[in-house]
Amino acid sequence: MRKSIIGLSAPIFSALALVSALVAMPAMAQDEPTPEITVTGNAAVVTDYRFRGISQTNKKFALQGGITVSHASGFYASLWGSSIDEYVAAGSDQELDLIGGYSTTVGAATIDVGVLYYYYPGNAGQNTDFFEPYASVKGTFGPATAKLTVNYAPKAKALSVGNGKEDSLYVGGDLSASVPNTPIGVSAHLGHSFGPSYLTIGDEYTDWNIGATYTWNHLTFGVSYVDTDKSSYTAAGHNISKAGVVGSLTASF
Repeated sequence: MRKSIIGLSAPIFSALALVSALVAMPAMAQDEPTPEITVTGNAAVVTDYRFRGISQTNKKFALQGGITVSHASGFYASLWGSSIDEYVAAGSDQELDLIGGYSTTVGAATIDVGVLYYYYPGNAGQNTDFFEPYASVKGTFGPATAKLTVNYAPKAKALSVGNGKEDSLYVGGDLSASVPNTPIGVSAHLGHSFGPSYLTIGDEYTDWNIGATYTWNHLTFGVSYVDTDKSSYTAAGHNISKAGVVGSLTASF
């Protein structure tokens, strides 16, 4: 929310500030109630949209954005989208992720479970959409956070590489930390996709990345090095699983 005071002289401004402070003093002694529903969102531009290490934009820029509605009970719903290249989903130029889940804290751990639905509009009526339930557990240790995530997509035609309906399993670990007294964060990720399925483009493979971020107000600048142990080529001959540096600029609200 933007706040501005326009056209007030210094004495009037000082008087108003004093009155505001006096009025606010009793309220400061009371804790503000936690809202039942919170809404957060973000918009980003990235130099390459990497999904589990594999480029979804032919190593080109992508526009992304999302919004999340959370309830005090722990339930939440999200919508996230990104531009993609046409080779990802039968000519579709965008990916929309519909997410519903539940998050709770047990002791020092945060447990999150939910279902993600990948939707690709403009896919020429092909079978490209699928569900993917997920579960994660996260713990914080000082300035560091460790997270383990498991995603499992049940058998579906959209995941087939020519053997009928196939399923997919992904296991990933993340480690992140903030540098004390600075707006800098660092992160590392290691994941493995079990195949064969369309998500692995054949055989299973491993992906990893390391990165850093710098946050200023509502903006976050990021850079990461992404790589896999796989070689996957588009019809144009580009190796979309090859190592690369990805930059990002994200605005949160």
